[in-house]
Amino acid sequence: MELTKAQLVASWILRLVAAGILLQTLFFKFTGAEESKYIFSTLGAEPWGRIGSGIVELIAAILLLIPSTATIGALLAAGTMSGAILSHLTVLGIEVKNDRGLLFTLAVIVLLSCLSVLFIQRYDIPFLGAKLRSHAAAG
Repeated sequence: MELTKAQLVASWILRLVAAGILLQTLFFKFTGAEESKYIFSTLGAEPWGRIGSGIVELIAAILLLIPSTATIGALLAAGTMSGAILSHLTVLGIEVKNDRGLLFTLAVIVLLSCLSVLFIQRYDIPFLGAKLRSHAAAG
């Protein structure tokens, strides 16, 4: 099923927001910024967790920007952000190193953006999309 113009515009805006946030925060992960080192040390995953999550987020951001792989990127980013949010809620706290909850908020924005992309482009989700499409056509 083709997206309407409004759906296509909304999807692009949401994908650009999510990818922009993911790409912007990579600098801190890959340069070993104090906040990133603190977070992953607290989680017991420094440096491999920091570098590994940075690589996953880079891949997700690239996939989000390619129309044919946007849903895969959204799935990958949503999964990664779910882990980040869970880490904030269970170990790190909402506020990390006096950031006033900025990192937590950015993770929530990326998660909600990606979930919205997945809803808008639900028929393009690998494996699941075909089933959703057939149910929509039957109904």
